[in-house]
Amino acid sequence: MPRINLLPWREAERKRRQRDFTIALGGGFIAGVLVVVLVIFAYGQMINNQVSRNARLQAEIAELDKSIAEIDGLERQKERLLARMEIIEQLQKSRPEIVHLFDEVTRRMPEGVYLTSMKQTGTEVEAKGVAQSSTRVSALMRQVDASEWLADPGVVKVETTEQGPARQAEFVVTMRQVSSSGEDMEDEG
Repeated sequence: MPRINLLPWREAERKRRQRDFTIALGGGFIAGVLVVVLVIFAYGQMINNQVSRNARLQAEIAELDKSIAEIDGLERQKERLLARMEIIEQLQKSRPEIVHLFDEVTRRMPEGVYLTSMKQTGTEVEAKGVAQSSTRVSALMRQVDASEWLADPGVVKVETTEQGPARQAEFVVTMRQVSSSGEDMEDEG
């Protein structure tokens, strides 16, 4: 029987397989490294994109915060202006009331009664003066009670003093000024 030596062929085949395996292993390694590098690059790009989005959002948030602060400032300024307007409006409405007060006081003042001072706190009016007698102070009180612009007359003090041959009554009375704001509302409506 002839003998064929297959060893060199097997040896060559084994070397070829080993070389193919090494090449495949190297190719797989290179492919794996390439895949890892591509994944790292892709994630790096995604992170960079997200960082740029976050930076943009932070810039927009800062801009909105500035706008909100500006709006708050404008709101406070608006409230201050509205409060001023309301005060001016109240002053405009009460402007003729002082005229009515002085007019009514002069109309209701009986003969022989003279005022030395007048002080108003809100709607309360305190009048100090001198009368020829205490009955004249009573007449003043009745006149104030009959007035449409003055109400709630009250005597704080009546003191009779003598100056030379004449006697006089020094007095302090209080009254309340009636506001015409209800009438103004009706006139406007």
